[in-house]
Amino acid sequence: MRPLLWIASALAVARAEDGLDGWLRYARLRDCHTGGQLDDFATSIVALNATEGAPLHTAAHELQVGIQGILGLELDVSDSVTDKDTSSIIVATAQAYEDEFGSLPEAVDLIEDGFYLSNKGDDTVIIGSNERGALYGAFEYLSMLAQGNFDEVAYSTNPDAPIRWANQWDNLWDNGTHGPVERGYGGVSIFYDGVGHVREDLSRVPMLGRLLASIRVNGIVINNVNADPTILSERNWDGVEEIANLFRPWGVRIGMSLNFASPQTFGGLDSFDPLDDQVIDWWQGISDEMYERVPDFAGYLVKANSEGQPGPLTYNRTLADGANMFAKTIAPHGGIVMFRAFVYNHLADWTDWHADRANAAVEFFAELDGQFDDNVVVQIKYGPIDFQVREPVSPLFSTLRETAMAIELQVTQEYLGQQCHLVYLPPLWQTILDFDLRVDGQESRTRDVLNGNVFGKKLGGYTAVTNVGMDPTWLGSHLSMSNLYAFGRLAWDPTLDSGAILDDWTRLTFGLGRSVRETIRAMSLESWPAYENYTGNLGIQTLTDILYTHYGPNPASQDNNGWGQWTRADGDSIGMDRTVRNGTGNAGQYQPEVAARYEETETTPDDLMLWFHHVPYTFELHSGKTVIQHFYDAHYAGAETAATFPKRWETLRGRVDDERFEHELYRLTYQAGHSLVWRDAINEFYRNLSGIPDVHDRVRHHPWRIEAEDMTLDGYVPVDVEPAETASQYRAVVTNGTGTAATTLDFPDGTYNLAVNYYDVVGGNATYSVALDGKTVGTWQGDAEFRLGKFPSEFLDGHSAIRVTFEGVPIRRGDELVVTGVADGSEQAPLDYVSVLPLGVVD
Repeated sequence: MRPLLWIASALAVARAEDGLDGWLRYARLRDCHTGGQLDDFATSIVALNATEGAPLHTAAHELQVGIQGILGLELDVSDSVTDKDTSSIIVATAQAYEDEFGSLPEAVDLIEDGFYLSNKGDDTVIIGSNERGALYGAFEYLSMLAQGNFDEVAYSTNPDAPIRWANQWDNLWDNGTHGPVERGYGGVSIFYDGVGHVREDLSRVPMLGRLLASIRVNGIVINNVNADPTILSERNWDGVEEIANLFRPWGVRIGMSLNFASPQTFGGLDSFDPLDDQVIDWWQGISDEMYERVPDFAGYLVKANSEGQPGPLTYNRTLADGANMFAKTIAPHGGIVMFRAFVYNHLADWTDWHADRANAAVEFFAELDGQFDDNVVVQIKYGPIDFQVREPVSPLFSTLRETAMAIELQVTQEYLGQQCHLVYLPPLWQTILDFDLRVDGQESRTRDVLNGNVFGKKLGGYTAVTNVGMDPTWLGSHLSMSNLYAFGRLAWDPTLDSGAILDDWTRLTFGLGRSVRETIRAMSLESWPAYENYTGNLGIQTLTDILYTHYGPNPASQDNNGWGQWTRADGDSIGMDRTVRNGTGNAGQYQPEVAARYEETETTPDDLMLWFHHVPYTFELHSGKTVIQHFYDAHYAGAETAATFPKRWETLRGRVDDERFEHELYRLTYQAGHSLVWRDAINEFYRNLSGIPDVHDRVRHHPWRIEAEDMTLDGYVPVDVEPAETASQYRAVVTNGTGTAATTLDFPDGTYNLAVNYYDVVGGNATYSVALDGKTVGTWQGDAEFRLGKFPSEFLDGHSAIRVTFEGVPIRRGDELVVTGVADGSEQAPLDYVSVLPLGVVD
């Protein structure tokens, strides 16, 4: 399809408000928002020297379609100025504008991908340093119009860094474990068919290109870093070429992840030694064919010698040897190699007090500084572990003085609620980007390392694991799309305010209503602190199950294994000792001023205390609380915040279209219930481990709760749950057919919210009902695996735990409550407990 038809197709779908157009809905402005601004609006669009299929041509037609949608005006597109007495929107490259008009406006000051926008005077002028920049300027102008902003402006804006890439972890094969998209919660791959090939239907690719271009993302890696060598098959070459062709009109260049062992496992060679001439020649052939097919190919992404992946260390070569081999094959074509610093031993000895996965990046890469070719960029995760809810900045950013670097963020919420929990990520990212690394005792923000201001390396920037899918919401949740939008905005300008970015996204996604914007802003900005509170705080990391789905609570899984995400929790104390004096030495990997701060508990901030220090549960924090009491209080506070989200969203009923409203209401209601699972599991685990009670007597004290195993059971039988703390009182009940759990209520007469906690596992869709004195209060089905994008669970655990609530239920003392469950397949209608909650009470 031609670019204009792709735009029209995307906009046509957006009218249904299913989320496919994201923030590019181009909803019609009301007259009150245009304020008479249309009287003197441009009558045409002029795209100087535009050629079909190129970004400038796309920009012109995007302006045409966007203005028709936003303002209801139909503007013609031409390639030259024909009537100088009428106002036009002129979009051009700097060279084309100068050729046409003799000189550039005085305020034009552009670098690669930058643009100038002016709507002062008779014409609106959009000038890009290149065609991609012109397209970015067109999107900027449409964003202003879509938000009802008709202010006069004249300015140039340039990217903070040249690399602004998405990393898409798509698999060629559906292996039944991770599925077509590893850590993907928005459906199957838009690129691959799950049986080893590029999809025949690539209609979603240009739609994604449009979204990426609108936030100024200029590259995308189209396959998993755990790369399958068969991406290099002849059939897939044709598909990769087609993907590149579909992204090209949007100025998005493609990159590819490579499997280091491909010359041997796919190419038939005896070796994949990066210094072997035959191996080098094999890769040179691959690179030459790639550029013959895709002349604007961006480059390679390589994960080597990490988590079982092959790499140069197999042959006692250095990581630099491996990176440079690839770099030399694509340097003549202008390509770059993104070489991941995520290299560590996942079979480490956890009993070794001095072992520390957090040290790995510096240990592997520091001695290689200056040995990488100029077109190699070391891609570094924002923290030393793995996308945790709170980590210090990676010390590698202040270590590699002679090597180009890019940061790796994660839009997909692998450890952070998997798009089922609202977690707005930019405030987390900005703790990293704004951090002062104090290189040589001077102010050295992480963002200034990435843009080259600190070490003088101009090739650097931003990457993010995006993991979109075929779901019309792209990521599985409408609200999670704010993170994708914000990534692009921050990659262009990392000094932007997270709240201001969110306001723009909300107006573009849900309209200009003040109550909608204020509600989404408040919830979103509270979401990361709330999630940190009810999952893992004080720098202990996200206390999720690292051995299974990275989703629900399982603090015990952190220790006693080789993965290195240790808490070293025992009956007396908790936290990693990362001091130089007595621990792993991780604090000493930072620059001296930062190292000195982290070395001592007196100067380590509370939010990283357990990252750097192993302390007793009774250790007093700067806040005045003990560590264990902070845990109890924070987990209750986080769950209390999450409990407010559904009610706050409910205030927007009728102000947000029904489809998207109900979609998010389900998720926010789920989050409110699941935050209680998190709260109780973590608090119970550490209460058991430490033996120290909650001073407020909340932990283990649930006066409104009725345990399923304590009810009168017919057809149900009690079972133990693992981990035990993910069930109230450690047990649940299950049935192989139809079961009932009954009890006589002993609560004062009144109106209550009736909540049922149960487990929703894969393998069936059990049905449930709850009744009072024979009258049905409500029914439901265990079908969350079809309504939530998270990685499903086949066990009764913290991943499958879920709650349903019936509000405003009249109850009298002596009423008989009966919960009935009907098993389906392997889902045995499991129940945990019932809560009878006075209005306004959070269990």
